[in-house]
Amino acid sequence: MTGKHVKFLIIGAGPTGLGAAWRLNELKKDEWLILERSNIPGGLASSVVDQNGFTWDLGGHVLMSHYGYFDQVVDRCMGKDWVHHQREASVWLRGLFVPYPLQNNIWRLPAAELMRCLDGLLSVHNKPATPLRSDSFEDWIFRNFGAGLADVFFLPYNYKVWAYPPDRMSACWIQERVATVDLSRILRNLVLRQDDVGWGPNSTFRFPLRGGTGAIWKRLVEMLPQERITMGAEVVAIDSQNKRVELSNGSTVAYDFLVTSMPLNQLLTKLSGIADLSGYCDKFLYSSTNLIGIGLAGAPPPALKTNCWMYFVEDEFPFYRCTVFSNYSSHNVPKPGQQWSLLCEVSESPEKFVQQNRIADQTIDALKGIGLISKQDTIVSLWQTRLEHGYPTPFLGRDEVLEPINKRLAAADIFSRGRFGAWKYEVSNQDHSFMQGVEAIDHILFGTEEMTYYHPTVVNSGKSDRRRGAPPPSTEFPN
Repeated sequence: MTGKHVKFLIIGAGPTGLGAAWRLNELKKDEWLILERSNIPGGLASSVVDQNGFTWDLGGHVLMSHYGYFDQVVDRCMGKDWVHHQREASVWLRGLFVPYPLQNNIWRLPAAELMRCLDGLLSVHNKPATPLRSDSFEDWIFRNFGAGLADVFFLPYNYKVWAYPPDRMSACWIQERVATVDLSRILRNLVLRQDDVGWGPNSTFRFPLRGGTGAIWKRLVEMLPQERITMGAEVVAIDSQNKRVELSNGSTVAYDFLVTSMPLNQLLTKLSGIADLSGYCDKFLYSSTNLIGIGLAGAPPPALKTNCWMYFVEDEFPFYRCTVFSNYSSHNVPKPGQQWSLLCEVSESPEKFVQQNRIADQTIDALKGIGLISKQDTIVSLWQTRLEHGYPTPFLGRDEVLEPINKRLAAADIFSRGRFGAWKYEVSNQDHSFMQGVEAIDHILFGTEEMTYYHPTVVNSGKSDRRRGAPPPSTEFPN
């Protein structure tokens, strides 16, 4: 590969890199190449099959979309091989399941905590609810929900998810990620003692019938020219001045434009030719994710037969989320109808230590303790893995760090995009990441604005035609 030159070099065959490649192929541009370190496509959206035949995602992924273009692509890849779901999620708190989102269903809480939450909500009623640029996530929680819900749920739960306390995080990412307060709705639910479960962009979602989430990206790769995709290729150095990358096998590839989805902090350590960027590397916060998959014989208990996932707040549960993964598709187990499965997620960071050799046993013990796994259940498969990069933390001052980095990279024709490439959690779903790749290519070719990267609020709020397509494939390549 030494001496090879391509107009577009793409690092990473996750949703972002594949979005860029798909768009180039659609436009009949053949001067591109993907380099992927792994031997399978999909990145953090890939899936694995364990030694006992159980399928696992690298997290509790669901597919939803803000873009008609993305929908068209995945429909073309998957056809009708989908399972459609109405979300059924809950929060385990104080010995009971409360329907998600908890703030809309506080009527189910024990009386003392219900009153604490209600007092807090009333104390902040009619105060501004939108995030201030200077807000920490903790400030935003107290200002929107009051002390009751902050102490009972938001502060302890978010520490479990992010592995950093909310006072280390900004509030720039909130928008459609957290249900804000509609006091009249909460009071109506309280008076009528009715559950309110329809909030959020993932209230309905779909999932591949076979192969887990990773099936989407495997099929997409199969529809691209195979000679332009190199798997098992690890980039170890990027010379931005001479526009050349070096691989671990010693070979090099030259490029005109570089689209990369590798974690931005790692990109900066591999990069040369741009001054004053190495000092930013230590500013990035992120959490790692430990995944524990439990395959069981028989059928799930009645309480879990239609459940999608559950959130866990208290410290006695090491995991923050547990997904009934066999409910996403019966084919996630090798013997549909005779087996079922649970997928648990545990966050980790320098501020939240995890004992790798004990976490699986701790998870099983906690699930047995509340009866989600009975003593009579037979565990037929146990799968465990750790993702070094799980969540890109929206740390305080994040945007002030990203802005100068992005400007210098753009000046060198480098586009760092995707879940960890952009480091913008608010646009890090699969659809967002795919479209960041598409929009990077469209910007290079046509000068169009990258809406997802630069305007997350607009993309997520629907204030523009967010379900738009992309420029037509007949547009000529610019000089």
